[in-house]
Amino acid sequence: MKKKMESLDFLAEKIREIANSELDKNAKLKAICKSLRDNVPHYNWVGFYLVDKTRQNELILGPFEGEPTEHERIQFGEGICGQAAQLQRTFVVQDVSKETNYLSCSLNVKSELVMPIFKNEEIVGELDIDSHTLSAFTHQDKVFLGKICKIVSKLL
Repeated sequence: MKKKMESLDFLAEKIREIANSELDKNAKLKAICKSLRDNVPHYNWVGFYLVDKTRQNELILGPFEGEPTEHERIQFGEGICGQAAQLQRTFVVQDVSKETNYLSCSLNVKSELVMPIFKNEEIVGELDIDSHTLSAFTHQDKVFLGKICKIVSKLL
């Protein structure tokens, strides 16, 4: 367990380097998605949904890594992502088949974690991670991804 946290801390440092690089915002977000997906085996789809500045109650798909999704716009309250945005809290769903308000992106997805990203105490987006493994997400994932969301908040 300690070894996993050390490797996640190392990955967080690499992501901080991406965030501080000369890339433009979208390229940074895409590189962060790729880094998370490539380095954490149970992160099979990693993406950002950003709050639509013209429609404050809607999320727009941002950069992501993984299979394409048809869910490019999500209303607050709709699906796990929409619920996380509306309630402004992290959702960890260990078995998506048991969720009644789940928007399926792929039959392979078994669990999902959605974490809001805040800037000046206002939700500006969220990090969405799908896993092909049941009960994939631990407390360590939540702590680690909280750090990532704080890094990303400075980009949004």
